[in-house]
Amino acid sequence: MTAETPPNRKTVSDDDTELIRAINAGHAERFPELVRRYEQKLYNFGRRMCRNESDAEDLVQDTLLNVFRYLNDFRYETKFKNWLYRVAANTCLKKRRRSKFAPEPELSLEELARPEEAEMLEQAPEWARMPLEQLLNEELLETLNQAIWSLPEKYRIVMILRDVEEFSTEEAAQILNLSPANVKVRLHRARLFLRDRLRGYFSHDL
Repeated sequence: MTAETPPNRKTVSDDDTELIRAINAGHAERFPELVRRYEQKLYNFGRRMCRNESDAEDLVQDTLLNVFRYLNDFRYETKFKNWLYRVAANTCLKKRRRSKFAPEPELSLEELARPEEAEMLEQAPEWARMPLEQLLNEELLETLNQAIWSLPEKYRIVMILRDVEEFSTEEAAQILNLSPANVKVRLHRARLFLRDRLRGYFSHDL
């Protein structure tokens, strides 16, 4: 027998919506509450995307400034977290185009995803599901971070949204303004690249 969720139990999304309605109704002094809920998450996202603390901090500040500026445009039927990450992703990509972040590595994942290797894409293991004892290995964590940072941005951002932030394919597609199919292709290629970089840490049956 499946337990039912109490009808009066509020979700994080409900709490966000109530707070945003209050802010948009003129209670701007409550905006710091929204900042406290997501500031650390944004920093972690920025750290994974930007590769250094200074750029991550800049991304957080610019994202929160844009959120405050455009909060009146927020559509209440949308999850705030999804909207927030779309603002963060757009901010990151714009800053990258303006060369305000450290330069990106030159790497073509297409070289790792030729048509004859298509079935390998489907078999690429998800690093996010590796055994905990392996993820706690400092050497592995460092190798994993370096591998993620060496991904071209368009692949790295998809992997972070899907495998780290745990957005669904459809949510990641909305955040990045891509088709779900495109998100899947980029994620498969990113995982294939990580599999190659982390080959020594995977057992043969992964």
